Amino acid sequence: MNENDITVNLASTSKIDSVDFENLIFGTVFTDHMLICDYKQGVWEKPVIKPYEPFLIDPSAKVFHYGQAIFEGMKAYKDEHDDVWLFRPDQNFERFNKSAVRLAMPEVPESVFMDGLKKLLQIEKAWVKTGKGNSLYIRPFMIATGPGVVAAPANFYRFMIILSPAKSYYSGEVKVIIAEHYSRAANGGIGAAKAAGNYSAQFYPTKLANEMGYQQIIWTDDATHTKLEEAGTMNVFFRINDTLYTAPTSERILDGVTRKSLIDMAKREGINVEVRSVLVDELIQAAEDGSLKEIFGAGTAAVVNPIVGFSYKEKYYELPKLENPIALQLKEKLNNIQYKLAEDTFGWTVKV
Repeated sequence: MNENDITVNLASTSKIDSVDFENLIFGTVFTDHMLICDYKQGVWEKPVIKPYEPFLIDPSAKVFHYGQAIFEGMKAYKDEHDDVWLFRPDQNFERFNKSAVRLAMPEVPESVFMDGLKKLLQIEKAWVKTGKGNSLYIRPFMIATGPGVVAAPANFYRFMIILSPAKSYYSGEVKVIIAEHYSRAANGGIGAAKAAGNYSAQFYPTKLANEMGYQQIIWTDDATHTKLEEAGTMNVFFRINDTLYTAPTSERILDGVTRKSLIDMAKREGINVEVRSVLVDELIQAAEDGSLKEIFGAGTAAVVNPIVGFSYKEKYYELPKLENPIALQLKEKLNNIQYKLAEDTFGWTVKV
């Protein structure tokens, strides 16, 4: 299958002129079109690009009852020559299908995912604005549409891609609390999958953290709560002296595309990086002796999100205010590759 095998039904009018691109709230405005591809009785049907709109679904669809739902988060960028680029889309495609396998869902063919995405982006090219900080957020997802409340995988699924214009993500000063009781994921569970349920399970502990004045949680391992794993919905890095530490991926920790890109980029820049478990006790010791310099989250939405301080066992530790933090150096260099403002020596960018 190629892009010519995709059915395209264009919207009669566009809503793009009614959108205030300077004041976007992340993930709330969507483009004119979406891609849909249904899986029925073992076969993927022909993908369709059609106007963005609600659709009917059976009340007994298994997504509602057994949570068969997965997604990805990606971005498209427009360079100064009006060309649109994707950043490491192969990584998102591979991870999407790993998530599908873990939730007993059918794998999506590359022709549907990649060709469908490229065709959709060609149609919605005007929604990708030039200028650093502007991007088009891409949300591929799949849900179980098969009816019936028997606790078993569905026979029918729907793969979709929707698009949302985004500005540079800024959430203000981020203070975090280290989890002592709640866990994001457990050994043998679905933490490494981008499953919808992983995120809903975080909402309640995060709400409790918000009520205490913290924006996010640094999750710890489920068994001992001694190992630092992720920050909110992002992978997390710790800078102790001049070394960056981040936890290894596992069946509890998401294999973040931004995470692995920052590791490669830091190594290229001569920054020492260690991928290993970081203990809570180590972090406390480093905070107390002054060797802890930075903590930052890494993910698609914000790319890099610096953390100004953390709390553990009701004690708050403020991080030093640095003039030229590694977090922002890496963010700048990664953004420059994404926006084609610097040479992509890694071969990460793909032209649409």
